Parts: sequence; structure tokens; C-alpha cells
Amino acid sequence: MSVFISLIGFKGLILFVGGMVFALSYKYSINMFEWVEQQTYGTRSYIMEKLEFLFIEIPQDKLTYILLASSVGLGCFIFLLFGILGFWILGIIFGIICAFLGFKAPRMIVDFLVEKRIKAYSLQMVDALQLLSNGIRAGLSVPQAIGMIVDEMPPPISQEFNIILQQNRIGVPLEECFENLAKRVPTEDNDMFVSSVNILRETGGNLAETFDTIVDVIRERVRLQQKVDTYTAQGMFQGMVIGAMPYALGFIYYLQDPASMTPLFTTVIGFILLSFAVIFDLVGIYVIMKIVKIKI
Repeated sequence: MSVFISLIGFKGLILFVGGMVFALSYKYSINMFEWVEQQTYGTRSYIMEKLEFLFIEIPQDKLTYILLASSVGLGCFIFLLFGILGFWILGIIFGIICAFLGFKAPRMIVDFLVEKRIKAYSLQMVDALQLLSNGIRAGLSVPQAIGMIVDEMPPPISQEFNIILQQNRIGVPLEECFENLAKRVPTEDNDMFVSSVNILRETGGNLAETFDTIVDVIRERVRLQQKVDTYTAQGMFQGMVIGAMPYALGFIYYLQDPASMTPLFTTVIGFILLSFAVIFDLVGIYVIMKIVKIKI
């Protein structure tokens, strides 16, 4: 009798937990489906959009194959590699981890390239606006002065200003072209430049003097950013050294006494401890990099 009651109680608990899971899944189903889409097709669409910004042409089907190869392909390779060595459990665990990291890596690489391009654009703005100011003083119109930037400045700023000219030639108002530039390159300096141009074109004013003022502000901001980067370079180096130190010490201990380090890779408890150590190390590196990264 007691066994029957306990069995009913166990089934009731399962039904209760299942009902709660179903209710939560039903309530947040839209958010869950959006998250799944963002992590699959959304990732591919995001990368395609950023590659277009970088002027890198990759067909959508080839990008899909690249994502599959860097995630599923890498995970299967790691699994088979550990399996050949006889560590099937570690192969499954490391295969899943590598598949996850391989799927996230292309997005992080693209974000790094986008950030690098935006930084290069910001460094070129001083020369570009100075050239734009000189062209307007010489009697050129704004589109003609932009054409000078396209012809004489290197990428990426020449490419971005060339998009302005192309959009304007097909009938897009120049104000809207500048607003599109601010959306493509979302920096404070770019927003200030676009807002100044659009306001002065509507209300009237001396564009050349305004550009000179913007150039002074941007030049001072760049000088201050370079000084901050110099001061924080030591902190970033220390963060990388601290992050690499556990791996270097583990390698040294393995060379001195392999038997004491082998349980970390051959036992479940050792792997759990090693996983926690790696996670905490990565969290520490992330926190250090966030601290030493100062936005101007």
C-alpha cells in the first residue's frame, strides 16, 4: 500500500513538473522561437549583413557551409580525434564544446573586423573633413567635395562616401544619404558630422567653419583615446599574462610529473575541476579586459 501511495506521489510530481514546464514553454514560446531563430538563421543573416558592410562578398549557401563546417565539422573532428586516442567521453564533451565555440567564432570574428573598420574610419575622418572643408571653400558643392574624398582618400572612408554619392545619383535626398551613413557607421563623431550637415543644409550656415570645428573636436578625441590606449596597454598585457599563467604552470607540472596531471584528463572529477578552472579563468580575463577598456 505504501509503495502504491509513493508511486502515485511520484507520478503526481512528474505530472506537476511536466505541467509547469509546458505552461512556461507555452507562455514564452514566442521568445523561445525568436531565440532559436536568432541562433540559427539569425546568425547567418547577421554575418551576411556585416560582410556587406565590410565589402566582402560570400554567397549565402557557402556561408551556411562554412558555419556548419566550423561547428558540426569541428565538433565531429574533435570527437573522432579523442576517440582514436581512446577517450570517448572526453571526445563527446570536447566535441560539443568545440562545436559551440566553432558556431560562435565566425560572429565574433566578423564583429572584430567591423570594429577594426569603424576604428579605421574614425581615424580617417580628420583628413576627410579637412578635405571636405577645403573643397567647399574652393566653391564646390557638397556632392563634388564628397567626390574628392572618394577619389583621394583610401578605404574605408572612400567606400562609405562613395555609397553616399551612389545613393544620391539614383534620387535619394542627400540628407537621407547622410543619415544612412550614420546608421552604417554608428560613432559619436559620425553622428555629430551628419547632424551638423543636415541642420546647416536646412537652416543655412558656413559648412566649412563647422567642419573645421568638428575636425578640432575629433582630433582632440583621437589624441585622448590614443593616450588612454597607451595607459591601458599594460593592464591588457597583465590580463593576458594572468590568463595564460594557469596553462603554462599546468604544462610545466605535466613535464615534471605526468602521473600527477593525468587524472585531470582521464577521470570525471578531474575533468569537472578542469572545466571549472577554465571557465573561471575565461571569466577573469573577460572582467580584466572590460576594466581596462575605457571608452572616450
